[in-house]
Amino acid sequence: MAHVIPGNNGEEPVFYLADEHDHEAGGSTMLGFWMYLMSDCLIFAMLFACYGVYGGSYAGGPKPSEIFELPLVAVNTTMLLLSSITYGFAMLAMDENRKTGTLVWLAITGLFGAAFIGIELSEFHALIAEGATPQRSAFLSSFFTLVATHGLHVSIGLIWLVTLMVQVARGGLIAANKRRLMCLSLFWHFLDVIWIGVFTFVYLMGVIR
Repeated sequence: MAHVIPGNNGEEPVFYLADEHDHEAGGSTMLGFWMYLMSDCLIFAMLFACYGVYGGSYAGGPKPSEIFELPLVAVNTTMLLLSSITYGFAMLAMDENRKTGTLVWLAITGLFGAAFIGIELSEFHALIAEGATPQRSAFLSSFFTLVATHGLHVSIGLIWLVTLMVQVARGGLIAANKRRLMCLSLFWHFLDVIWIGVFTFVYLMGVIR
């Protein structure tokens, strides 16, 4: 209920709330995180658009069919898809308040994510060793920018994952930690969806060209 205190010496009256409303701690966290994910969608949409425009500009350099190794990329894709599944198991363990189970599944998720980054780095190293560097053509510039940006997001997700594992190990599955795990879950599955787009649009369609 609002009360009004008359102003002194001709000043404007002061309004204040006599009763504060109760607000759930962290109640706006998920909304804010969804807004962040939407902004990240715009970034990747821009990178996909750039690749769509420049992906056919080889400048006399190698074409996708000449440098992409689909079996290796398929293994890498499997690593990320499995990490998404294991994170789902971690969330199920969290819902049942099983701290140890949550930590175990998070650790397995981290191993799959690290394997994904390791394979991606080895792919980049092999391409650069062959002379397929980002400055070689517009195709390679847009390719490295898109794939490396996704890889950077996964690397940040791994750091976040380790941080949350430490917080859960020390503080348990308190409400704040559950909320953080839910945010990371959204982030991790979002990266999974983006990678499916990369695998289809960049690698599969690139080899078909």
